[in-house]
Amino acid sequence: MRAHVADHARRLAQIDPDLVPVTELLGDMASRGKRLRAAFCLAGARGAAGGPLPPGAADVASALELFHLAALVHDDVMDHSEQRRGLPTVHRRCAAEHRRAGWSGDADAYGEAVAILVGDFCLSWADDLVDHGFADHDRRTRMSGRAVWSQMRDETIGGQFLDVLGQVQQTTSAQRARVVLRFKSARYTVGHPLRLGGVLGGADEELMDSYERIGLTAGEAFQLRDDVLGVFGDPEVTGKPVVDDIREGKRTLLVVIASERANPVQRQHLDRHLGDPGLTEKDLLTVREILADTGAVDVVEDRIEELTLESLRIVDESTSDEITRLALRDLIERCAWRRA
Repeated sequence: MRAHVADHARRLAQIDPDLVPVTELLGDMASRGKRLRAAFCLAGARGAAGGPLPPGAADVASALELFHLAALVHDDVMDHSEQRRGLPTVHRRCAAEHRRAGWSGDADAYGEAVAILVGDFCLSWADDLVDHGFADHDRRTRMSGRAVWSQMRDETIGGQFLDVLGQVQQTTSAQRARVVLRFKSARYTVGHPLRLGGVLGGADEELMDSYERIGLTAGEAFQLRDDVLGVFGDPEVTGKPVVDDIREGKRTLLVVIASERANPVQRQHLDRHLGDPGLTEKDLLTVREILADTGAVDVVEDRIEELTLESLRIVDESTSDEITRLALRDLIERCAWRRA
């Protein structure tokens, strides 16, 4: 992935030197992250091929990471986030550059505009890599791979819209929260990467079904853990603030369960603080106490454990080889019990 970004960076630098800072920013962002989606894709490919990785696996895995990077950059703009992966978010970094240079116009608007373009670069380069990854395969494999990729894009962007919509609606249900987490993040974190790898490796219907079920269970566990870390995580470890989800009014399953179980006083506090742009540390502590006291945290933790055990069971019963099963077990446990 870094090599692909570097190739495009050289091309952009030839257009105009003013594009160099943007390419450097992209290179910096591309060098960070957990690479979970790439790892699931490679494990899925190896499990399907039954041996060495099939041609194009590294390209498709890299495409997933670029797609993910685009989603993060755009998501940070929508959520007005300050930090990502331990660094200022792209739009904040570009706004700060605007202020240092003393340029005219609105620094924040400039930062957001550049971040949108940075995300667009990542999306287009991801498509390039997918095409390259499937180029040496037969037409049926290419078509199948593009179909999975297209479905992933539609579901992820559609899920993101539902997440944005949920922040402005007064109420939401646990069912709606599950739909958002499934399509905004869960399926494109585990299920679609596994299936893309499966297509590359020539997986049969039985193995593809196993990959789909692993994706649904492990992917949901991943996102539920993300929701917990988004409120209770250590910013020094996660690389992002813990106020963002509450300040932006995210109707996660954790929040929805707490709202359903809250007494009138607790619900009043939740209504006041969810979506409050002026959220303070004291307000955050109040919300944390409510999430814990209503039992919402325990419910979500129990659900994570249940999903993880089910996902591991599916892996153990799958037709993939022992090396792949061990790799998938490790990845699933990283999804569920991570601290970042």
